[in-house]
Amino acid sequence: MAFGILIVVGLKTTWRGYFILLFYFLVHCRWHAVSSWTWDAQDETCGICRMAFDGCCPDCKLPGDDCPLIWGACNHAFHLHCILKWVNSQSAQAHCPMCRREWQFKE
Repeated sequence: MAFGILIVVGLKTTWRGYFILLFYFLVHCRWHAVSSWTWDAQDETCGICRMAFDGCCPDCKLPGDDCPLIWGACNHAFHLHCILKWVNSQSAQAHCPMCRREWQFKE
């Protein structure tokens, strides 16, 4: 089902004296989504080093070393060593590497 709205936006005269009606025709259509895309906040890899969270980051020697996960206020998770390097490498205010929001540690 669709319906339209005619909106007159102006009247213009050509060099021969003819009038031209300027208008827009807006069409409203009903839309039915077949599928949708959502961001998976429960990603299983670090967004900086791309290593799995159940493994270890490149700075750690062995899996199981003290490499905890750190969440930001934006709900993105990273290895502790990875996000600390990222924050320290930013010259100005640090931003989340995934969504570019201002980085703040989740409390």
